[in-house]
Amino acid sequence: MIFNIQRYSTHDGPGIRTVVFLKGCSLACRWCQNPESRSAEQEVLFDARLCLTGCARCCHAAPQAISRKPGGGLDIARSKLSGSAVKALVKCCPSQALTVCGENRTVEDIMQVVLRDKPFYQRSGGGVTLSGGEPFMNPELALALLQASHEEGIHTAVETCLHVPWHNIEPCLPFTRLFLADLKHTNTELFKTWTRGSARRVMANLQRLAEQGAQVVIRVPLIPGFNASEGAVRSIVDFAAGLPGVEQIHFLPYHTLGMNKYALLGLPYEAPGKPLDNPALLTFAQSYAYQKGLAATLRG
Repeated sequence: MIFNIQRYSTHDGPGIRTVVFLKGCSLACRWCQNPESRSAEQEVLFDARLCLTGCARCCHAAPQAISRKPGGGLDIARSKLSGSAVKALVKCCPSQALTVCGENRTVEDIMQVVLRDKPFYQRSGGGVTLSGGEPFMNPELALALLQASHEEGIHTAVETCLHVPWHNIEPCLPFTRLFLADLKHTNTELFKTWTRGSARRVMANLQRLAEQGAQVVIRVPLIPGFNASEGAVRSIVDFAAGLPGVEQIHFLPYHTLGMNKYALLGLPYEAPGKPLDNPALLTFAQSYAYQKGLAATLRG
């Protein structure tokens, strides 16, 4: 199950890349910019601004879950959107007010898209990047895509939160040239409160990756109220600097570009309502990382 293939990307690893977005994640970060990636199943997104008055195609396609409101708009009972109902909605909306996120694609089908741009990878030092969601939540597909790309001589990278069992990651090591790995916090309680996950699992996987000699770039999303403080940054950088072979850290200031997706999914947005505006913290983060021997980059 994937939800997008993005060609000509220049922000997800070196060079020009094709990014394959796998569906499913084991975390529930409040600030997630791709909330449609959390579930491993297909999901319905609805944009009321595009809905055509008088059209009832979706109501006929999934009558058990969708109906017209008396004053206009749709009433969507998402708990009743079963697999068959979602499947019936895939191509029913003429205005794309209602869309279905997620589709099953074979490895061969995905690789056909990836291979279209092989000359660009070779000229730019680019390749293929698996993203999500969390790619290692679907370890069989991740392994198959990484191995197929590796055998084609294509550089491979994975954007990962590392919140998965180690046995999901280990088979992919021989076929993954670069891990773009999140390190969101070292405080276990704050991590659990904001992501519903275990910081210990993430840090243990980072330690094992580094000890295996994998090329790892640490990524730190800086979120107001969560880790956008000198104390949190210092702790994250200290841990990253202690990982053998890790040389780079990227700081990603929080933004709200994904906020509208929550409304499309019928979900509340629980992260801060404004982007991070703290130049002094960004300066400190870069300076402290340099002091600890890490090459620091601001992204976004």
